[in-house]
Amino acid sequence: MKSKTSTVDLKQTLELFLSYWKWILLCVIIALVLGFTHLRYADYEYKANATIKIRDEEQSQKLPSLDDVKTNGLFSGGADKIKDEIRVIRSREIAENIIKKLDLNIRYFADGKIKEKEFYKNSPIKINFFESDSIIDKVSKTLYIKVKSPTQYLLFKDKDQSLFDDREDTEGTLYDFGEKVETPYGGFYIVPNDVKNTPKKGTSIKIAIIPVRKLVNSYSRNLAITTEKGSSVIGLELKETVAKRAVDYLDELIKEYNNDVLKDKEEVVKVTSDFITNRLQKVSKELEEVDYTAEELQKSRNITSLGSQTDLNLQANKQLEQQIVSTSIDIEKINYLQEEIQAEDRSSDMLPADVGIGDASTAQMIASHNELVAERNRILKNSSPKNPVIINLNDQINAIKSNIERSLSNMKQTSELTLNNLNKENSRIRGQLYAAPTKARQFRDIKRQQDIKESLYLYLLEKREESAIRLGMYTPNAKIIENAYTSNMPIAPKPTIIYLASLILGLMIPIGIIYLINLLDSKVYNKNDLVNILDIPYLGDIPKTSKKQKLIKRVDYSPKAEAFRIVRSNIDFILRNLKSQQKRIFITSTKAQEGKSHTSTNLASSISFSEKSVLLVEMDIRVPKILDYLGIEEKPKKGLSDFIADESIKSQEIVVKHPENKFLDIIPSGTIPPNPSELLMNPRVNELFKHFENKYDYIVADTSAVGLVSDTLLISELADLFIYVVSADNVDKRRLVNVAQPLYDDKRLPNMTMLLNGVKPGKKGYGYGYGYGNNPTKKKKWYSFS
Repeated sequence: MKSKTSTVDLKQTLELFLSYWKWILLCVIIALVLGFTHLRYADYEYKANATIKIRDEEQSQKLPSLDDVKTNGLFSGGADKIKDEIRVIRSREIAENIIKKLDLNIRYFADGKIKEKEFYKNSPIKINFFESDSIIDKVSKTLYIKVKSPTQYLLFKDKDQSLFDDREDTEGTLYDFGEKVETPYGGFYIVPNDVKNTPKKGTSIKIAIIPVRKLVNSYSRNLAITTEKGSSVIGLELKETVAKRAVDYLDELIKEYNNDVLKDKEEVVKVTSDFITNRLQKVSKELEEVDYTAEELQKSRNITSLGSQTDLNLQANKQLEQQIVSTSIDIEKINYLQEEIQAEDRSSDMLPADVGIGDASTAQMIASHNELVAERNRILKNSSPKNPVIINLNDQINAIKSNIERSLSNMKQTSELTLNNLNKENSRIRGQLYAAPTKARQFRDIKRQQDIKESLYLYLLEKREESAIRLGMYTPNAKIIENAYTSNMPIAPKPTIIYLASLILGLMIPIGIIYLINLLDSKVYNKNDLVNILDIPYLGDIPKTSKKQKLIKRVDYSPKAEAFRIVRSNIDFILRNLKSQQKRIFITSTKAQEGKSHTSTNLASSISFSEKSVLLVEMDIRVPKILDYLGIEEKPKKGLSDFIADESIKSQEIVVKHPENKFLDIIPSGTIPPNPSELLMNPRVNELFKHFENKYDYIVADTSAVGLVSDTLLISELADLFIYVVSADNVDKRRLVNVAQPLYDDKRLPNMTMLLNGVKPGKKGYGYGYGYGNNPTKKKKWYSFS
């Protein structure tokens, strides 16, 4: 039973929507037109892709820990490093550099047949500024120009007009190409972009200057970076309205990222090179002073050659002096490095690498220190010092630096102890050389200093060359796997999706509105609406017709005539067990304007057409309408109210014969009284019905509306059958429940039945016209659903 009910409800809902098919079709057409318009004027979006691989020579030589293997896989030791590199690629600094290098903040547009056409690297003109980039990069301005000749153009003020708006030439200012234009944000000049392809006369061009900061946000938002877990391969994706611009941006992004990485590596070399250069300058000055001292000594003491005795003594002490020289050089190197570490005015935290202090452990610690400093500096570009990663790196850097200082201090103490021992041994040997002249001894001291400074000078020169060579050996960090490329087909908007969305929207909006209106509608439209809310026998329904067709005819195959014949048959079926030969049918409604008089008149006419005598009584003495419906222009002087009020008037005197129907008589309402309710309580009403008891087959009474007055309830006992007329699309369901149902439940109206009047074909009704009419087999038109 539920399945059948659901099927009926679904069918009715479908019929409801089909009854509005013209409106739904109109909405679909409008939606499709809007979709077509959107596709025609929308800015199409293209997608560019590129793929790079992050090199990590050090990480590739290390095996991942067991925890890393369990968490991220065998080849995922550098997962955190890849995340850091992705943050560097997304950095605002890199995006800003790209925008400035490619001049992406200056864009050129020309009017097209449908919409503005953007130029990219093929604009017929180019704008150049006199001011610095720091000012221009913050400007948000739109310039409109019109080419007047190959050498002149008109510049218009920005008045929130589009490029398509017509502008009078008098509104613009005439300039020569190359002439300086003064503005509040600085001067600029416009020149043809290509000498061979000069701008055409009459061409209108818009120049949009966009703030760099705004573009940085846009590109950062549109740039998508993807990578797989445990992989060092990174995919770059960018969406843009110009395909070539997206490709150029990705290519430049890879270059800028590599340059950024090389800067970090070059900083270590630069610090080392600056350290060596500073030391070279000091050693060179010291060596010059020693040479000058030796020269002065030779001049003052007339030293030209040492004797053979000195040579013999020197040979005995030669090996010892070499050791003293080597040890002194080591101490000097350690002193230089300690001074560098403890210096407070250093421009970088990097330490000189590979200065030849002779200790592998200390050199390894210096290299590790520089790597951590470089990593910290790169992360700081897109983070803050309070970042836990930065704090952790600073702790590691300070720990390594402390270890380096302790190692250097230990090495220095050891070297100084060795040097003291060597000097003691040297003093002992020199004491044995008591015969050596004072001149030779003094000169030997100077010569020793010369050897030390010269050896140190040559060593520093060698290290400087090694740093220069190392600088040229650095390679980019990002290896390009796939250069930036894009498809010629736009990714958005997609016509298929737009048209499908338009179709769905065009259907859903009207259907939703119709469904919502129907859901909130509390009026009665068809039989189901009435049966679902009232537990009262249903007599039938009358279709709505034009106001010109008020009465049915004797020979009539219209839907209305057929409907009244069905109602007549249903009445006979209900009253089949009535003992009396006469059938009294009273007609009422909830309120006025529901079709009581119309129903009474047509029902009486339909019964009379079957050659049954009918008396039509107009008992709605407040608002009489029956005579107007029947077209009787000559109004009788007496009627029902006159009969009741005047006992001298006989019953037959108030009966009016129908001029064209001998089976139909009418008792009009008569004079409208001031007290209709009290009048209907008069016993003469019963006398009137008793007088005509055996003279007519049917008595049809048009009574007042029970929802407004009590007149009908006063005479309800006289009726054999009550027809409660409900006007479709006119009465609220809640009022029917509160008025009609209690009357039936309390049996206030004998044999109460419901008649639905004015059912509209196709609008929540039954669709009259399928079986009724003078040509029931007539085919409907293709667009007629109801």
